[in-house]
Amino acid sequence: MRIVRETLGEDAVLGACLHGSAVLGGLRPTSDVDVLVALTRPTTGGERRALTDALLAVSGERAYEGPARPVELSLVVHDEVRPWRSPPVCEYLYGEWLREDFERGHTPAPAPCPDLAPLLTMARAGDLSLHGPRPSALFDPVPEADLRAAIVAGVPELLADLDGDTRNVLLTLARIHTTLRTGRIRSKDGAADLLLGELPEEHRPVLVAARDQYLAGEYGEWSELLPAARAHAAHVAEAIKRASSD
Repeated sequence: MRIVRETLGEDAVLGACLHGSAVLGGLRPTSDVDVLVALTRPTTGGERRALTDALLAVSGERAYEGPARPVELSLVVHDEVRPWRSPPVCEYLYGEWLREDFERGHTPAPAPCPDLAPLLTMARAGDLSLHGPRPSALFDPVPEADLRAAIVAGVPELLADLDGDTRNVLLTLARIHTTLRTGRIRSKDGAADLLLGELPEEHRPVLVAARDQYLAGEYGEWSELLPAARAHAAHVAEAIKRASSD
């Protein structure tokens, strides 16, 4: 929050809150600290570059000022998300998975972002304010149809990332499936636990491995397990497709 206030000015920040693992009861050693900030105005390109440079210095294992917990920062202009409209616009997004682009000089720009639907839903569920009004007062509820459409839309991209980010892809697929089934967004390990009770035996071991690595703050070696992981992911993706049409 200090970086945002110093870069944009106090008057630009309407409210800030946590979302993700920190409010779902699943914050682990390798989890990002997920922060959502509502702004009173749009940002400039210079402000977004200054934010990016400041975050590169303090976020994650490759932080210039020493290793630290990774930060995911999302900025929204309040008037762009309340009243709710779909797809919502994300004013700015920083995440460690984008670090190489940022280090090469790329600066995040405002863009439609369906992922804001589950993000705002998690923020409202946690209802934990870092600054200003509580999320339940700051943001409108996301309609169920928009939430379901947003999380399903990300499945093809997840499957494309399976070989390179196996642990997180398997756990995110579990979260999508259980959210569609129950209407509740769970922590990654909580979603895995729920899904494990429904999976055929042959698809359980890789999800157990992903959950256990997540709980231990590890990523592990997946080369030998990739064939089983691919079969598991295809099975869950098909289950998601069926659940999304219910």
